[in-house]
Amino acid sequence: MAAVLGLAVLGLSGSCARLAAQPVFWPVVPQVTPDGQRNALKNVRAQANWLQNTTRTAPNFRTGAYDQVWQQFQMLREAFRVFTSTLSQRQLDAGANDLAELNAGLDILQEAFANYHQDVAAGQFSDRAFRNMCQVLGKASGVWIHEFNRATSRLRVGWP
Repeated sequence: MAAVLGLAVLGLSGSCARLAAQPVFWPVVPQVTPDGQRNALKNVRAQANWLQNTTRTAPNFRTGAYDQVWQQFQMLREAFRVFTSTLSQRQLDAGANDLAELNAGLDILQEAFANYHQDVAAGQFSDRAFRNMCQVLGKASGVWIHEFNRATSRLRVGWP
């Protein structure tokens, strides 16, 4: 046993120099506190706002518009994931249906990207298909954030 432990230590000592040069990224662990919930709530709202803004302005960009909309959507999805991790077990239990519907709503929003690709593959001009996708995402994300606000109010998010 001591020999195995000794070999493990020797093996690690040789690799420590390589590990020391690597950047360390610690995952952000949100707090299950009223302040943590309020911060996560504000972040979801801000990300939804950024997505809606991007869907309004992206059709005017010459390049990279699709990638910008996709990135903003992914940031909204991640903000919602982080938000749910700030909820207490009581809130998770009480809001299970609402949270599942909100998550399903994000899945539906994501289908707009697949529909864009299908439209282009079917021969629709990419500019027109992109504008349609942005209009759908803009309106649908407005409905989604409205439902998000209703659900968070019922769950008393951010209340002590």
